[in-house]
Amino acid sequence: MLDVPEPWSFLPACKARGLRTMTPTVGVFDSGFGGLTVLRALIERLPRARYVFLGDTARLPYGSKSRRTIARYAAQSAQFLVREQGAEFLVIACNTASALALDAIQDAVPVPVLGVIEPGAMAARRASTTGDVLVIATEATVHSHAYAAACQARGLRAIEKACPLLVPLVEEGWTDHPVTAEIIEIYLNELRSEATAHGLRPDTLVLGCTHYPLLRPLIERAVRPGVKVIDSAEAAAQAAVELFNGRVAPAAAGAVVQTEVHCFATDSVEKFERLGSRFLERPVGHVELIDLGG
Repeated sequence: MLDVPEPWSFLPACKARGLRTMTPTVGVFDSGFGGLTVLRALIERLPRARYVFLGDTARLPYGSKSRRTIARYAAQSAQFLVREQGAEFLVIACNTASALALDAIQDAVPVPVLGVIEPGAMAARRASTTGDVLVIATEATVHSHAYAAACQARGLRAIEKACPLLVPLVEEGWTDHPVTAEIIEIYLNELRSEATAHGLRPDTLVLGCTHYPLLRPLIERAVRPGVKVIDSAEAAAQAAVELFNGRVAPAAAGAVVQTEVHCFATDSVEKFERLGSRFLERPVGHVELIDLGG
């Protein structure tokens, strides 16, 4: 595989659509609250932006819905963030929506839209020397083969595996539990066996679900020596930094920045407030309940 740097292919089109403010309002959307890991990574890199997060908790899981329904739900959420909250840029912090509805979201709003799959695949390409990549994700994301396609477009061979037990374990709070560690080992052993059967030599593992960053310490202990772990949430945040290059006012040296964050949910506000701080690693504050319809 040729190690040729590739620019963010979606950035010129995004830049052409605006982003002139020095303190932009960034909308972040997920079907639940796992996307708060993406928001956390964004805040670390762009603390002076204003953030509006929407979790469509009334209609999750998206993975059990049709592509058409997912597109409708995601477009409604995007329009809420842009039209009612003034978002000038959207990050789709949901792998299912990024895989199945990114085009519909882009058509629904007049602002730049960034998903998590393309940045994750690009980060994997930059990290891999063998050109062979493993991806763990939810059932819906794996069935979409979006990561495999994005990796293949960049000259990578990828094997994907659904890990359905990991999300409920994270939401149960078992992020450093022996049972979780054992399940991760089982999943990765199965994935490694499949890679060997296909003659692959994977040196990179992509975390294709926004819940999985909370399991990163366990996952890094379970991978083989030399295998790099790519967090698609971190990769998406870095892509946003590239997009905002020179357009966000930098913080003064040594300054303490109080980032403005507003969270909305379509249901389960109490659960959002209870679990959200675990994903965001800071209090989410008051979560406002909204109704986007059926």
